[in-house]
Amino acid sequence: MENQNTNPNETFQYTYSAKQQEEIQNIRKKYLPPQEDKMQQLRRLDQMSTRKGTVLSIAVGVIGCLLLGVGMCCTMVWMGPLFIPGIVIGVLGILAVAAAYPLYTRITQKQRQKLAPQILKLTDELSKPE
Repeated sequence: MENQNTNPNETFQYTYSAKQQEEIQNIRKKYLPPQEDKMQQLRRLDQMSTRKGTVLSIAVGVIGCLLLGVGMCCTMVWMGPLFIPGIVIGVLGILAVAAAYPLYTRITQKQRQKLAPQILKLTDELSKPE
């Protein structure tokens, strides 16, 4: 019995290029809405736990350094009537610089407590075998 559907002129051709498919996928990703996977979420949450404390402690430290500098200028350069206020301003600057690290640890600890349920949920989901 002869197959009547076959035509000797019809042939099947298939070409595959891994580089071309990769390029197609890269172009496609540019136009899709960004999606954050669970590992990226976990990294972002971990960074959020320290960001607020870092920014505030750096700001307090810089302000403390500036106060210390102004106090030193008052006592060393301008002397006279600004000597005692310069000492007070300098001591306030030293206290601000000294308070920067405890401020960082306290704020970071509070942020970690706040984000702990989300982070623990994500780590549980990621550590489960699929």
